[in-house]
Amino acid sequence: MAKYRIGRINEEIQRELSTLIRTVKDPRVTGMISVTGVDTTADLKYAKIYISLLDKTNAKEVMRGLKSASGYLRRELGRALDLRATPELEFLQDDSIDKGAHILELLRGLEKKEE
Repeated sequence: MAKYRIGRINEEIQRELSTLIRTVKDPRVTGMISVTGVDTTADLKYAKIYISLLDKTNAKEVMRGLKSASGYLRRELGRALDLRATPELEFLQDDSIDKGAHILELLRGLEKKEE
């Protein structure tokens, strides 16, 4: 039963953070940033936030900016969600979209060779 609750909390955190990231005033946090997933521990102390970036040229700077804004994002998340404890946020870059696009490109290359 607890799995479902954590799943709902992860979805709520993902939805709220995707809107809150746009309000960050750090100049390093620019470009198309999307929250692709959230993993929260069972005790709600820590949350891993998976971020996907459209422009990879300044990815390290964007991640540093998000890390420095994590206190602000945590405070605003605590205000938006009514949780017992607001988790500490850890931002990780998610490359699964790029990997999926690469696999799709490889599969299309195989189709062209067969023709």
